[in-house]
Amino acid sequence: MSPVRVRELVRKEFIQLFRDRKNRPLLIIAPLIQLLVFGYVVSTDVRDVRVAWMDHSRTLESRRLSDSLDANRTFRITHRVDDPKELERILLAQEADLGIKIPPDFSERIRSQMTASVQILADGSMSNMASMRIAYTRTVLDSFNSRLLEELYAERMEYGRIDARVRTWYNPNLDSRNFYVPGIVAFLIMLTSLLFTSMAIIREKEGGTIEQLIVTPMKPFELILGKTIPYILISVTQMVAVAVFALLWFSIPLKGSVPLLFGATLVFLLSTLGVGLFISTVSATQQQAMMTTFFFILPFFMLSGFVFPISNMPAPVQFLTYLNPLRHFLTIIRGVFLKGVGFEILWPELVALAAIGSVVFLGAVKRFGKRMD
Repeated sequence: MSPVRVRELVRKEFIQLFRDRKNRPLLIIAPLIQLLVFGYVVSTDVRDVRVAWMDHSRTLESRRLSDSLDANRTFRITHRVDDPKELERILLAQEADLGIKIPPDFSERIRSQMTASVQILADGSMSNMASMRIAYTRTVLDSFNSRLLEELYAERMEYGRIDARVRTWYNPNLDSRNFYVPGIVAFLIMLTSLLFTSMAIIREKEGGTIEQLIVTPMKPFELILGKTIPYILISVTQMVAVAVFALLWFSIPLKGSVPLLFGATLVFLLSTLGVGLFISTVSATQQQAMMTTFFFILPFFMLSGFVFPISNMPAPVQFLTYLNPLRHFLTIIRGVFLKGVGFEILWPELVALAAIGSVVFLGAVKRFGKRMD
């Protein structure tokens, strides 16, 4: 292998890449904008729940329950209605997230030492959010019930509650942003490396310069190195920029080893660059390469555990996730950022990444050879 030939090809690739002014914002500004957008949008925290309130009791007890909801920072009563059809219309139009109905005998049953009912209506089309909103509402109702029992009865009343004392490690405030933002960093690295590497050979084919490279004394492996090294440097630079932005803007903790994070990123890039080169060898045009790239990106994303827990997937699909490099890198990057774990814990994921990357990258190199497809 000739280092001089590889160096000159790398220099040529950088010149060709930055010559097009359209590529500059894609390489520098786009990842930061994507992190900013995803960091605010991708969240499962329940905030600002809009409530449509229908009170048929209109008593002191029902007004106190209404005040308890309004006093909670999570809830906001936006509609007060009397007609059940109007309540249904508000929920159908998504003008409110929850509907709460107080029956006429609410206060009467409480004062008669009987169980009073409260109906909670939620839109189940988004099942996860609906269940979380109902759980938050039940927490407010439980607190209201406890205060009411203390006022009505002198002695302490117990009604089958569990005294749960929970301690959450690694993310004490349960901020979903701390969970998602490191994953977004990993996803942006994969997206950039796949897209640009998949275009590397295609651009030479469409420009008519691939023949000139074929007839040079350059070996196939040298050509592959010269095509991938620029994107390795660009991806690592983007990882640093995006990670620093996540630390400073979103205040995401970084408790682990920075060298371990760099090493894991390089091993991860072995897989993504290999897939990108494979796409280059099987595609004839840049449009075809772009479509093939997104064919890979969607399964990588869906089977990574980024949003959907892998444990909830069918057993055969869970097995397939082990072939997904993004799954292993997500485990590593979240472990480094949030838990501060080291190589002694993450080595199985690193070994899996190295094995997948080696097979994919060497397969792409072998397929490419030094010939025209």
